[in-house]
Amino acid sequence: MEKPLPRTRSCFVCGVANPLGLNLGFERDGPGVRARFRLRPEHAGFKGVVHGGLVATVLDEAMVWAIGVRVGCFAYSVELTVRYRRPVPPAADLVLRGELTDQPRRKLLLARAELCDAGGVLLAAATGKYMPLPPQAQGELLADFVGDLSALPLLSRTGPPPASAAGPSGSPG
Repeated sequence: MEKPLPRTRSCFVCGVANPLGLNLGFERDGPGVRARFRLRPEHAGFKGVVHGGLVATVLDEAMVWAIGVRVGCFAYSVELTVRYRRPVPPAADLVLRGELTDQPRRKLLLARAELCDAGGVLLAAATGKYMPLPPQAQGELLADFVGDLSALPLLSRTGPPPASAAGPSGSPG
C-alpha cells in the first residue's frame, strides 16, 4: 500500500472533521490516486442506489487529488462529464481512481476518474477540465490540511503549474 495522502479538515469528501462528509482517504496509485471506501444507505437517491450527484462528487474529488499529486497545485473543476455505467449500491466496497491525462495550456488541466466495485466492474467514469487555484486560495487550502504533507512535495510551489507538468499528451513528465 502506498503512503496515505494528507487530508483536509473541512472538505465534504476527504475532510476528517466534517461530520456530514464522506471521510475518504486517498493514496498514490502510480501516476494517479486511489481511494477505497463505502457509501452509506442514506446516500441513496432511489432506494438501493447511491445518488448520482454523490457519484459525480467522488469522481471529481479523485481528479482534483490526481492533479494535486501530479503537478503540485490543486484545481477547480470547470467542466465535468460523467458516464454512469451501472447503479452504485450503498454499502458496497468501492475503488476510486483518478489521474491527470494532459495539460494543453498552463491554466488548463485534463483528468479522468473511474469508480469500480471491489471486483473491478466499472460503475461510473468521468473526465474533467480543471483550472489551478490562485496562489492565495492554494495557501488557504494548505492551511486546512492535516497529515504528512511530504507526500505532496510539489505543493511548496506557488502559482499555476508549468504547461509541461503533465508531459506531452499526459505521459509522465
